[in-house]
Amino acid sequence: MRIIAKHQVECTDISRMIRPEPIFANKPIEAFRQYDGIDSIHERVFRTYKLMHTYQTTEFAQGKLNEWCKFDRFSSTIMEALERLNNLVDESDPDSDLPNIVHAFQTAERIRESHPDRDWFHLTGLIHDLGKVMAFYEPQWAVVGDTFVCGAAFAPSIVYRSNTFDENPDLNDPRYNTEYGIYFPKCGLDKVTMSWGHDEYLYRVLRNHGTTLPDEALYMVRYHSFYPWHSGGDYMHLCSERDLQMLPWVREFNEFDLYTKSDSIPDVKALTPYYQSLIDKYIPGIVLW
Repeated sequence: MRIIAKHQVECTDISRMIRPEPIFANKPIEAFRQYDGIDSIHERVFRTYKLMHTYQTTEFAQGKLNEWCKFDRFSSTIMEALERLNNLVDESDPDSDLPNIVHAFQTAERIRESHPDRDWFHLTGLIHDLGKVMAFYEPQWAVVGDTFVCGAAFAPSIVYRSNTFDENPDLNDPRYNTEYGIYFPKCGLDKVTMSWGHDEYLYRVLRNHGTTLPDEALYMVRYHSFYPWHSGGDYMHLCSERDLQMLPWVREFNEFDLYTKSDSIPDVKALTPYYQSLIDKYIPGIVLW
């Protein structure tokens, strides 16, 4: 985990830091999610994925699910947890070197512009990465980055698929290295073990808390990093009808999650009262993490 002081956002007053760049910062869409650069950011990204793809085994993911779903690490409000992301830069992200709280408000505000009447969607944009608070307790390769199915063959569209899994013991384990592995056709994504990360963790936290966010929001939270599925088209053979019905919502969310990353910093202080009202509506009170 890295903290970059020059970009760190003061949650109580960042209006002085607003920049005039457009939301894409003149970056064409095809320039997002490029993993073949040779600069320090791309070296950092590759290193994170190499560690992830080496150590994220079926056994590891199942163990972390059991460990973190005790919800005994800390307790806080949603806004307090969000403010912790001011100290977090995602080491798997080739498109942003800003604290994650900036990305949270960027995503939420673009959704708000496009879907003004869906307040639950606005809040989903704000909180979708909150599971990354695990990065204060775990190495980032166990928290961030694209997710994939454990317990079945690694899909071809996984980032760095060809050169990062060679030391993962599941690769050559006959229980796990076939198309279906330990699963069966159309079993449903809720029946598979995903590589452990912030998506599944936040989903579990919200369900444990009793959120009133709709199922569409929970699918977005749970699978927004599952790029091999919603963008790569892999793992469709494991999907239930419900998964396929929800896929368009996850893809809609992805447009805002990915293409809002820029150097344009939103006015968090001015926006906080609106988003606090949504938190009070859908995820009130103290949350167990």
